[in-house]
Amino acid sequence: MAARIIHAAGSGVCEALPVQAVNDIFFLHERGKRISYYTAALSLGSIGGLPAGYMLAAGYSFRLFYYVEFAFGMALLIVAFFLVPETAYKRKTTVTVEKSPAETGQDFELQKGASFVEPQKVSHLSVEVEGVPLGPQRQTYLQSLKPWSFYDRDAEFFMMMVRSFTYYFVPPVLWVITSFGIYIGCAALAFNYTFPLKIVEPPYNWNANNSGLIAIAFIIGYGLALPFANSSDRLAAYLTKRNNGIREAEMRLGVMLPAMLIGPAGLVIYGFVAQRNLHWIGYFAGVAMLDWSALFFFTFTLAYAIDSYTANMSEMLIAMNIGKNAISFGMG
Repeated sequence: MAARIIHAAGSGVCEALPVQAVNDIFFLHERGKRISYYTAALSLGSIGGLPAGYMLAAGYSFRLFYYVEFAFGMALLIVAFFLVPETAYKRKTTVTVEKSPAETGQDFELQKGASFVEPQKVSHLSVEVEGVPLGPQRQTYLQSLKPWSFYDRDAEFFMMMVRSFTYYFVPPVLWVITSFGIYIGCAALAFNYTFPLKIVEPPYNWNANNSGLIAIAFIIGYGLALPFANSSDRLAAYLTKRNNGIREAEMRLGVMLPAMLIGPAGLVIYGFVAQRNLHWIGYFAGVAMLDWSALFFFTFTLAYAIDSYTANMSEMLIAMNIGKNAISFGMG
């Protein structure tokens, strides 16, 4: 139990940070595509039971799988250390203040020779933004390898944790949590529990060692969905152009309509095949259809939430991570 707690603490951070990095690095019209890569990799973790099952069938101890997972985790740590840049910066904004500090009675300082001012210090003033936020000077590669990074001293540590739970009352966040939770906790549990029981009995009579091959359907479903990774970005760009250049977060949601039909159809097919003991290919078709639609829900609901609430992104991601894992593993 202690090992699982430590494992969850580390993996929980790995779930939240990539989405934050995508939001920091990529432009608005690229966000859906990049998040789809993240969600596909996250979802393919469900096939981990396939190699684990074959390790047990080959006579190895169940502990071997944890050593293999540890090796992959260390490789990921090394790659992330050398290749993943720091994306948190203390940006300053170029502004023109309509009133002088003496007239407003506010205490703030401009940098010498420039009109740069901390944004949080002028939020209550009447200002005009003249340019885009200015980031710090670009670091060299060796400077980016420092084991410590930017620390926001203005952020309230405990208030950030408390504020995260308020996002459960935000509809887009709740949509993300329930999408991940229901698909992973209910649907995946149903497949992983019922398929091994059905496939080893008549009329199939598969060897128990092959009962984990249902994971192939996961790969097929997510693989067929990846070519549509940028579909929401393209649709949102088209609708933005028609809307006189005004972008709304809901513009990317139209691509989810096919997934709303194909996903439930996959569940019906899987259940019908299991009830009537039809050909085993029906199990794979039903699972692939559901996982194809799942990637749409995982990706585009998350991108929609990020587009809707850009402020306090970290708190929102904390709430999402806790909520979806609580539903997933609570139901599972």
